[in-house]
Amino acid sequence: MTTTHSETVPARAAWSSVVPAGATLTLTDLHGNQAVDFLVYDAKDTSVRYSAPDTLHAQGGIFLSTGSVLLSNEHTPLMTVVADEVGRHDTIGGACSKESNTLRYGHHTWSQHACVDNFLAEGARYGLGKRDLVSNINWYMNVPVEKDGTLGIVDGLSAPGRTLTLRAARDVLVLVSNCPQINNPCNGFEPTAVGMTITGADPA
Repeated sequence: MTTTHSETVPARAAWSSVVPAGATLTLTDLHGNQAVDFLVYDAKDTSVRYSAPDTLHAQGGIFLSTGSVLLSNEHTPLMTVVADEVGRHDTIGGACSKESNTLRYGHHTWSQHACVDNFLAEGARYGLGKRDLVSNINWYMNVPVEKDGTLGIVDGLSAPGRTLTLRAARDVLVLVSNCPQINNPCNGFEPTAVGMTITGADPA
């Protein structure tokens, strides 16, 4: 018998959950063109956490899709992308913050809510602080890299209802910021809600 738990994460909001080993987490872009910033930790030892360098080196590329394994800083698997209706997700664009917003878009953006705020608030529930924030994944975000090495943030590749599913290799803690950014096209300039569904087996 399997159990399923679903939640809707409002626009601009944070979300977190422990996903048990073997269970899956499905993200649903309910309205289309919504970036979802994502961090993952070993639930039993949060010093073991997602590592962008290990993950990208192991797979030989900067974009994530079906088959991509999210590796930890110990080069061990945390989660694997087992299904993807979009085809390409960002690993290098980072999380928006008050500081980066000010640098990129002007001082008038300082008071705007940002993904780093979400990560800090949600992470604090588990004893995590600023030093525990590492380079994150941006599901659904479209960050093309040009031949000269420059990158941009452009309209997303997703559409309403498209999903992405990850399977946990161990008990993992997932932190999500449903990106509140309104100064670039990563959310179509209008952040919207996303869905989170955890599906797993009942204990015997």
